[in-house]
Amino acid sequence: MTLRLLLALTWLIHWLPFRVMQWLAIPLGHLLYLALKKRRHIGQTNLRLCFPEWDEKQRAQILRQHFIDLCSTILAYSILLHASPARLYRLIQIEGIENVEPHQGQALILLCPHFLGLDFGGVLYTEKHKGASMYAEQRGAFHQLSLKIRSRFNDPILIKRTDGIRPIVRALKAKLPFYYLPDQDMGAQQSIFSPFFGIQTATLPMLGKLAEMTGAAVVPIITTVGRGHFVSRFYPAWDNFPSGDLQQDTDRMNAFIEDIARQYPSQYYWLHRRFKTRPEGEAGFY
Repeated sequence: MTLRLLLALTWLIHWLPFRVMQWLAIPLGHLLYLALKKRRHIGQTNLRLCFPEWDEKQRAQILRQHFIDLCSTILAYSILLHASPARLYRLIQIEGIENVEPHQGQALILLCPHFLGLDFGGVLYTEKHKGASMYAEQRGAFHQLSLKIRSRFNDPILIKRTDGIRPIVRALKAKLPFYYLPDQDMGAQQSIFSPFFGIQTATLPMLGKLAEMTGAAVVPIITTVGRGHFVSRFYPAWDNFPSGDLQQDTDRMNAFIEDIARQYPSQYYWLHRRFKTRPEGEAGFY
């Protein structure tokens, strides 16, 4: 699908109320659950590892709901791309803004793990604030569309993941908030192992490193899907961070993400092979 065709399709879809998109997402989500066998297997494996206390029926229900929530989010990207700021503020409710306001004009890391609404909170924040974020370079019209959405307001600095840490440090030292997505498996070479749902998980230790290098405050932001709207929550800035111990800082980050994932189990992105990299000598899960 070409970018021009995709833009036209999203322009048509964006006129639908989000609640209608959520109704459409129910059959679409069930269809994707059945059709995407490889992704379904990854999701089933992740949920089995993270929630061994659940039975198979409960894990299947959560995974089906995950596909439904994912479809509603994908449809709603049309709103992010085409709707007026006024509609975005009606669509996305903001909570805890008082937690981020004291850090405006300072080095600030907005910690945003991979929950399905992550771009909704990020785009709304950039409507009023210039900032920076990182992205993984991909091919095709969907990638171009994603970049258009993320760069819609205030000309943010978008840093390719392959460009490394230096552009991020420059942005933070220039007092630009950095929207940081920390929780993907980037391989053993760049990572340390840190517990996540009790599983040793390859995790980039970059959060503590960036905070130490720049003096940045860390304010988590989690955006979740509700009925007919999104909720973007800013959590209190972390005290005593960084600790000076990268392992301890990384463990703290993973424990926080786990806690939120337990609260919203259908909305954490379970279709990524989060536990792909294993400690030496340990068999793979997938």
